[in-house]
Amino acid sequence: MKKEFKEGNITITVDYDKCKGSGECVTACPVEIFELVDGKAVAKKIAECIECCACVNACPYNAIEHSSC
Repeated sequence: MKKEFKEGNITITVDYDKCKGSGECVTACPVEIFELVDGKAVAKKIAECIECCACVNACPYNAIEHSSC
């Protein structure tokens, strides 16, 4: 199951079948967009995203897709 988080021109998709809740996205994101909820990554503050793609690169399970990356 894929969960889409969207605001403005930015869309972040997390594939919950792949996400193992390692928290690498939480640690990597310099503007703290992500948090873990029930063991899955959730993008809460998309408006603050600086489109650096750190979350995509940090996820060891390739569970995150970003419209800018």
